[in-house]
Parts: sequence; C-alpha cells; structure tokens
Amino acid sequence: MDIRHVPFDHPDAVKLNDEVQAEYHVRYGDGGDATELAPEDFKPPNGVYLIAYDETGAPVASGGWRAQDANDEGNLDGDAELKRMYVNAQLRGRGIARRMLAALEEDARTAGRIRMVLETGTEQPEAIALYTSSGYEPCAKFGYYRHHESSRCFAKNLRA
Repeated sequence: MDIRHVPFDHPDAVKLNDEVQAEYHVRYGDGGDATELAPEDFKPPNGVYLIAYDETGAPVASGGWRAQDANDEGNLDGDAELKRMYVNAQLRGRGIARRMLAALEEDARTAGRIRMVLETGTEQPEAIALYTSSGYEPCAKFGYYRHHESSRCFAKNLRA
C-alpha cells in the first residue's frame, strides 16, 4: 500500500470523495455529507489529504485532517478534524483504514495539533469500532451535524 499526500481536488481524491458521498447517501438517505470543505482546508501545515494506492496504482482509500480552533461549532484550540476517511468496499477488513488513520494522526501531531476529533454517525458502526479500538473516546458534539440525533463525535489526545 502506497500512501501519498495529494490535494483535496486531485482527480483521485474527487473520485474517492464521490464514492464516500454515495455511501453516506445510501446509509443516511440525505445526499451525503453537507459539511463544507475546500481544497485549502487540507494544505499543510493546516491540514493534509492522503490517498492509499494499491499495487496496480489504483486509488483505494482516502482521508484527511484540517486544523480547527475554538469556534461556534464546538471545536477547541489545537483540534485536527478528521474528514473523509474511506476505504473501497472490496478492500475493507485488511487494515487499510487503521494505517491511514495512523498516518493522519502522525501528520497532525507533527503539525502541532493537540487532539484529533471526528464526527461520524450511528449508521457507520464499523467506523465507530475502528475509532474506539484506536483510542478515540466520545466527546462533546461539534461540527455541522452536532445537533443531529444520529451524530457521534470522538476525540483522541495526540500528545499522549
């Protein structure tokens, strides 16, 4: 597995983002994640976007983080917000998401972020299992979906 830094608007990132949005729509029936994201959100040192490529060079997984500080959506100073974690359905269960998550955490830690935070939902039990088994704990809700009943927010101290 080859994990590379790419811009959020790279064609492979767009392809995988379209796939994850389609999956969100199937799971939640709402057209996908409406959180506003921009390519600038993922430019170092204030964020990064990663894609994992298989041995044939095909993009198979993605994920990014963007810097967040105290705001009216519930973030705290020093947050790194995890966004668009996704693994192609045919390749799930092989540890790709766990490797992507570790790479994102290390990058955010190196950039000086204090904690990694994420928002997911009740219709993604496998995501919740990944995050809790990776040391994430429930935290106060934040972000676009903070008032939604199905929203679940988690955080992990990056300095521990």
